[in-house]
Amino acid sequence: MSRIGRKPIPLPKGVSASVDGTTIVVKGPKGELSRTLHPELAVAVEDNVIVVKRPTDSTRHRALHGLSRTLVANMVEGVTRGYEKTLEIQGVGYRAESKPYGLNIVVGYSHPVEFRAPPGIKLTADQPTIVKVAGSDKELVGQVAANIRAVRPPEPYKGKGIRYMGEKVRRKAGKTGAK
Repeated sequence: MSRIGRKPIPLPKGVSASVDGTTIVVKGPKGELSRTLHPELAVAVEDNVIVVKRPTDSTRHRALHGLSRTLVANMVEGVTRGYEKTLEIQGVGYRAESKPYGLNIVVGYSHPVEFRAPPGIKLTADQPTIVKVAGSDKELVGQVAANIRAVRPPEPYKGKGIRYMGEKVRRKAGKTGAK
């Protein structure tokens, strides 16, 4: 039996969950998230814990069991504490600036890049070279961070570009001049 799927998900104080068929809605201090799970799995809220059950022990159901439990646990943690990713910008003259619509990013193009934040995501640039992506949906926070990084990924010769905080970029030697 799936060890992850078997674990019940406790609901912290101030968080409520409701199940309607295969759709689960979790409400908490950081917002409200909903997700439709696979129709073959059963989700129930019992005694302030959420339990995910599977119909059989087939490989497919076992995989869906662990996945669904993890998705629901991420929803509960998201509305309780939220998620945050930090990006750093490296390069001479490269910077980001917070705007009401999201971010204004200057990364060596002939024009600044306007990055619009989707609903539920907060983008901040307290320092010109550090960007923070925060929100309650783990999947959306990760996708927005990846989209910002894709504006100018780090290049291997000088290391210029946008990278995740703590990401190591393999450097290449480059050309050597003939003498």
